[in-house]
Amino acid sequence: MPEGDSVFRAAAQLHEALAGDELVVADLRVPALATSDLTGRRVLETVARGKHLLTRLDGDLTLHTHLRMDGRWAVYPAGERWSGGPGWQIRAVLGTARNTAVGYRLPVVELLPTTEESTVVGHLGPDLLGPDWDAQEALRRLSADPLRPLGLALLDQRNLAGVGNVYANELSFLARVPPWRPVGEVPGLEKVVDTAHRLLTLNRLRVGHVTTGDTRADRRNWVYGRARQPCRRCGTRILTSSLGEPPQDRVVYWCPRCQPER
Repeated sequence: MPEGDSVFRAAAQLHEALAGDELVVADLRVPALATSDLTGRRVLETVARGKHLLTRLDGDLTLHTHLRMDGRWAVYPAGERWSGGPGWQIRAVLGTARNTAVGYRLPVVELLPTTEESTVVGHLGPDLLGPDWDAQEALRRLSADPLRPLGLALLDQRNLAGVGNVYANELSFLARVPPWRPVGEVPGLEKVVDTAHRLLTLNRLRVGHVTTGDTRADRRNWVYGRARQPCRRCGTRILTSSLGEPPQDRVVYWCPRCQPER
């Protein structure tokens, strides 16, 4: 599932392509919205809220989309051939005189009044990349269940919005604890929250979820995706397993030396 920084970039791309222009093409290819007509409406903005995308139109209307595992928005100059996938995967098309935004494999596509956006994003915790980021509130929410594994607590968007599995693994490594360590036993939980905010902020306009400081494709992360490879810090072989109950379990990576059981 995309991390919050990836969704932030998608929102910025959609905003740059569509904001301020009138829709001349609007095709929502989901049964519930098949007859909806958005043509003639002006796009006001697209913003990210955690991992949710909110495209606001004039007339108090918002198109809410979520990428989940496979969704993607692609932007093309008006008239250019679309190349993001077969036509049957397209779920939404928003076109202006300048650009066309095409949503592929979007699992969530819905319209709602802008004044009612809280019904779809109101449950989220503080947004790591939002203008109202509140580190103390995020810390309070994380700490509310001290027995919960750190990796799962970080992934819970009700605690803080924007962390995906890459960052959950990398933050556990940087905190020097395994992802299953109970939140109440993680030393310096405040630093974990601050590091999450710093990493997503640094990566919000670049690709790769860089956590090591090295932007080279094979050097970006400490442990994520590096099973059986040597730890960049101590050389110990990186291990992998799963955390959580199916079907919500997530793959985890850790260094048994840098992230000891106790």
